[in-house]
Amino acid sequence: MKSYSLAALCACSLSVLLVCNTWTIARAIAEPVADRSSEVEVRSPEVRARQLAAEWADARVIYLGETHDRQADHRAQLAIIQALQAQNPKVAIAMEMFQRPYQGAIDAYLAGELDEAQLVEQTEYDRRWGFPWENYAPILRFAQAQQLPTLALNVPSEVTRKLAREGWESLDEGDRQYIPPREQIDLDNEDYRALLRGVYEQHAQAGHGSSEDLDRFFFVQVLWDETMAERIAEFLEDNEDYQVVVLTGSGHVVYGYGIPDRVARRMGDRRDFVQRSLVFDPPESLPNPGGRAIADFVWTHDPTASGDRSKGD
Repeated sequence: MKSYSLAALCACSLSVLLVCNTWTIARAIAEPVADRSSEVEVRSPEVRARQLAAEWADARVIYLGETHDRQADHRAQLAIIQALQAQNPKVAIAMEMFQRPYQGAIDAYLAGELDEAQLVEQTEYDRRWGFPWENYAPILRFAQAQQLPTLALNVPSEVTRKLAREGWESLDEGDRQYIPPREQIDLDNEDYRALLRGVYEQHAQAGHGSSEDLDRFFFVQVLWDETMAERIAEFLEDNEDYQVVVLTGSGHVVYGYGIPDRVARRMGDRRDFVQRSLVFDPPESLPNPGGRAIADFVWTHDPTASGDRSKGD
């Protein structure tokens, strides 16, 4: 088994590490996991997207948990965003693919001040994300055409590397401006820790990493979640009539442990605050230490359609 340094392992989201699992296409094409809605019939992606959009009309946040290199996920994401926007023009898109210091470049692109090539260059997309631009370009084009706010969610990679190598105390004021305060980083979810421990033991030093390294790995993953949750919650508080669609890796969505629970906490855990989560083709073998449903909905791609994966740089 390939071994990883802690810094390299922390540079990979749980979503990327989960790609090493076997993926299933055996379930219905799109099905609710929780008993809160009727099953979505097997139809075209556009029809399924419209069905889901109608069910999600009351949701403030919708999470679409992807596998980054699977093009079918991104085509389905676009269909869902288009369906949601057709019934409610006030939709925002929140993207893990962009790091927070580059929000200005995204805003300039939406305003028509940058073209796509300039957006890729000024966000340092190829270096900081690396998956093919065309996976996400149609979504950005739609956002520009419809003037949908688009949020850069991710932690600067310099911060995650420094944390992995040297810990929290190594961060200076410049590093901390893009992440939540230490007291807002909630490490209490033992089920999430158990899930991440399994991932860590599979990938870090062929299962021989130290407990200190595991703690740091867990901290970095939670910081990642909390940073994205903070940005989403800030936007929701400032834009009460908007619905936010979150495009992120499935590892930040499964069981609600990553971003969803942390957004709910930041919004006061109100009963009237509705979120919905969907995961595309989740792995059959993913551990479930807390016994929760993996997501509210699972979307399984039509096995007769192309679900090909693209290669990053």
